[in-house]
Amino acid sequence: MKPLTDYLDTIRVHYDELRDVYHVQRIGIFGSTARGEQTSSSDMDVLVSFTEPPSMFRFLDLEERLSDLLKRRVDLVTERALKPAMRERVLRDTVYAEAEH
Repeated sequence: MKPLTDYLDTIRVHYDELRDVYHVQRIGIFGSTARGEQTSSSDMDVLVSFTEPPSMFRFLDLEERLSDLLKRRVDLVTERALKPAMRERVLRDTVYAEAEH
């Protein structure tokens, strides 16, 4: 399996597209991939916030685009959709991909 930094680098390289096309404000990886515990069958948990709320179609399109870019099945989640019981842990464990400058 690839290290977390490789996935974050891929997101950084495509950050302009994610911002311009999908209105991504902030994006990060959490869960087993962020902890280095992923297996070949693990999906990748990605936390995203937007500058403009996407339609359901656009949200699913972004999830598919990230799956293509990262070569892993992505489970895309917004901060608002986090269950209260998991929210603090997810926010603490998320490793964000900052835009390249």
